[in-house]
Amino acid sequence: MHKCLPSLFFAFMVASPASAGEPAALPAHVDNVLGMRLVLVPAGEFLMGSDETPDALAKDYPQYERRRFIELSDEAPVHRVRITHPFYLGQYEVTVGQFRKFLELSGYVPQSVADGTGGYGYNPDYDPRTSPRGDAFDGRNPKYSWRNPGFPQDDKHPVVNVTWNDAVALAEWLSKREGVRYRLPTEAEWEYAARAGTRTRYDSGDDPQSLPTVANTFDADTQKNWPQWKQYALAGHDGFAFTAPVGSFAPNAFGLYDMHGNAWEWVADWYDENYYARSPTDDPQGPADGSVRVRRGGSWHTWALYARSSYRNWNNPDTRYTLVGIRLLREAQP
Repeated sequence: MHKCLPSLFFAFMVASPASAGEPAALPAHVDNVLGMRLVLVPAGEFLMGSDETPDALAKDYPQYERRRFIELSDEAPVHRVRITHPFYLGQYEVTVGQFRKFLELSGYVPQSVADGTGGYGYNPDYDPRTSPRGDAFDGRNPKYSWRNPGFPQDDKHPVVNVTWNDAVALAEWLSKREGVRYRLPTEAEWEYAARAGTRTRYDSGDDPQSLPTVANTFDADTQKNWPQWKQYALAGHDGFAFTAPVGSFAPNAFGLYDMHGNAWEWVADWYDENYYARSPTDDPQGPADGSVRVRRGGSWHTWALYARSSYRNWNNPDTRYTLVGIRLLREAQP
């Protein structure tokens, strides 16, 4: 259905040996004080968004109600975007161990702890029907935080129950510590990096059933704990009922892991459902203001329709949730 982009829309800036008087080529990756590895993403162009019709989506996602396809109109129009500068992006989502080290070195207190209201977590005795909005997870509750999402994690798992403000605090601390700017990626930078030259729904192609081989999403392993949503579960097994250690699946063409699934990732932009219609071509920064921030990529609990590269979701900046984590960008400097 979709085909790879022609070269006009995927003109990567390729590093070449520097001549006398020219800046040296950027290294392929950098490591930082918290043990994060960030890989170089070249400048280039791509087509952002999706123009798939509800009828087209219904063919491959027959178990979903039609209203869900209509609600995806904020992914349109498809528009050309040019990323004019290379950048470094976290090869993996920020891990529990890295976030703990940040807290120890900086003295920062995450919002879920600082405000005393906690976060959300998995509770096998919790019934979503008791929540006014039918939430899948128990909370807010002080017993849940980045330390405890209600299921076991070790230091290699992606940190969750972190707010947009927590993510910005981490980036600002690293910037000050290392003298180079860290930040959240823009929504455009994130989708460019996730697609890595593809125009398919996923890095693995258009077929939702391809996801269990490349991503940790809502599949047969996860649905055992949520049998009421079995119809939305992928038939395959990715081997994880909750989060997976980062890098458990194959990377995309840019060498980035878990761009689909495992944990939603905060991005810099305010959300506006109509922004794509007026987005600039070069380095779009998102709306100037808003009330909610965008998150991308899906999580271990995300249905396949919502793990597509083009899907947009959002939350209040102080939202802390058992599905939402962080991936940082470091600006490239010669």
